[in-house]
Amino acid sequence: MKKAHSFHIPVMGIGFTIDSPLKVAQYGIDSVISLVDDILLEKLRKMYCELHEMPYKEITDKIEDFRAKRITSYLNLINTLTEKKFEELKDTTINKGNELKKYMGMLPDGNSLKKELKHLTDKINIHDAGNWLKDHLPLGSIDVNIMTKVDKVNYSKGEKLPSEYNDAHAALRGFAESDLHSSVILSAGMSPRLYGYMEKFKDFYPTKEGFLKKKIVLKVSDFRSAMIQGKFLAKKGLWVSEYRIESGLNCGGHAFATDGYLLGPVLQEFKEKRDELISSTFEVLVQALQNKNTIVPETTLPLKITAQGGVGTAEEHQFLIDTYELDSVGWGTPFLLVPEATTVDDATMEKLMAAKENDLYLSNISPLGVPFNSLRGNTKDVEKAALIAKGRPGSSCPRKYVSLNHEFTEKDICVASRQYQHLKLKQLDEQGLPKDDYQQQFDKIVEKSCICVGLGTSALMVNNIDTKVEGEGVSVCPGPNMAYFSKLMGLKEMTDHIYGRTNVITDCVRPNMFVKELSIYIDYLKNKIGEVKEIVNKKQENYFATFVKNLNQGITYYESIFKSSTEAFMQTRNKVLEDLEHNREKLRLLDLEIGKLVAFEKVV
Repeated sequence: MKKAHSFHIPVMGIGFTIDSPLKVAQYGIDSVISLVDDILLEKLRKMYCELHEMPYKEITDKIEDFRAKRITSYLNLINTLTEKKFEELKDTTINKGNELKKYMGMLPDGNSLKKELKHLTDKINIHDAGNWLKDHLPLGSIDVNIMTKVDKVNYSKGEKLPSEYNDAHAALRGFAESDLHSSVILSAGMSPRLYGYMEKFKDFYPTKEGFLKKKIVLKVSDFRSAMIQGKFLAKKGLWVSEYRIESGLNCGGHAFATDGYLLGPVLQEFKEKRDELISSTFEVLVQALQNKNTIVPETTLPLKITAQGGVGTAEEHQFLIDTYELDSVGWGTPFLLVPEATTVDDATMEKLMAAKENDLYLSNISPLGVPFNSLRGNTKDVEKAALIAKGRPGSSCPRKYVSLNHEFTEKDICVASRQYQHLKLKQLDEQGLPKDDYQQQFDKIVEKSCICVGLGTSALMVNNIDTKVEGEGVSVCPGPNMAYFSKLMGLKEMTDHIYGRTNVITDCVRPNMFVKELSIYIDYLKNKIGEVKEIVNKKQENYFATFVKNLNQGITYYESIFKSSTEAFMQTRNKVLEDLEHNREKLRLLDLEIGKLVAFEKVV
């Protein structure tokens, strides 16, 4: 079927998009469920079964392979309920065509589906278009996300379980054994062991006609990574159906910074080398499938290139699609203000609407040790600060999903846990550091937050599910784009904004998405230089040189595309070019600062 929309809703946190498909899939919109928290999924499954008067049997942690089974059961339930809503939408005798009109009204102008239905209804009544609707109207995809780094080892009766029972492995199995015909988005880097485990599931292999029941999507930040990972999976007979390119820093959630590679030049490389990526990986795939003595597709399998991170206007959206020939653009952060699409509690919603640029920052609160986009004053951080003030820093760690540290214990524990922080602070006390140095180290230890609970609590609160174990502290992870969206929005209003039929941005001085990413990278570089203090070794010198070079090349690239464009950004072109020049000067001054550090090292 033809795709309904040119945008998708990426995964946001753990709970914010946990039931988004049930809200938006019937309108042809793709969205992504996080598979981190099986406990949360089980609680929501119970709630939805009761709401829809469906039988529910609890999957307790006493049942073998409970994590995978909970995930499979939840995904099957969401699939069943979504398909039911979709069938009702298409049955105009039930809803008198109102839901169908809402579906068609949200489609982009010029969409072929919209044109075909209008042509059809000009001839016959909309209520008599049932057969056409069943054959042509697409349902949005119910996709899932697995963070490859969140792959905690699990135990049973004190015994370490085999790797297939690790958290990410079990999540993959839960998806693979579900009824879904959709995609798994793998993020947070390459995991050879997890990728190898995918070979075990038949749904990831193509039919002779090239049909894939379960598709693989890789979230990447550069072409080289895509080629390496794509070929690695192809050697196992597995095809990557989509490369989802995300800005390294101008995004929500965890931020995997590149060495100064900006989104525009990265997308340009994917555009230029797309055919090479397809042909080279498909060749490897065919050989692998032949070696396995299994079915080889008759024709090259399709491959999508999509992007996300910081897009905020219809003009930017269309520019990305037209210039880089993208199949879809991800819109994440603004949808946190759309209750018809995401699940956000009222208190957090109010904070998000009030957030300005300075309220949104790149933090070090994630236990994974990866920079994490956060909102100042979020209730989970307030809760954390209260515990620190009481002299009891750290979380009780009810979920343990990021228990990945074994510095002090045989079994891995989380660096945001009370257990770890108590042991780490005890070690710090024994060092006898000067007051300022001690405070600096103390702050680094206690700033880690229990985000694997905080990012899911909102879903419990919105659905009036007990939070006695979790507490009511909510972590939220919007991208910098949140500063420019400051009101509650309906789903139709948001889609109208994406397609240029209305404008919901309340801050008229919002910078172009490419300029914003550049400025964030320059600030990131400035902070990195600040960490160096007095000396730079050869490795750091090379890192900074590469970073500055890539940013300068990015600025030159952007100047070229903005100067040569005859249609895009006509109203803002001069401002963008001024901003680029301003950032180039900031980068020049930082480069001089690096040069002084290098010269100092050589003198020493």
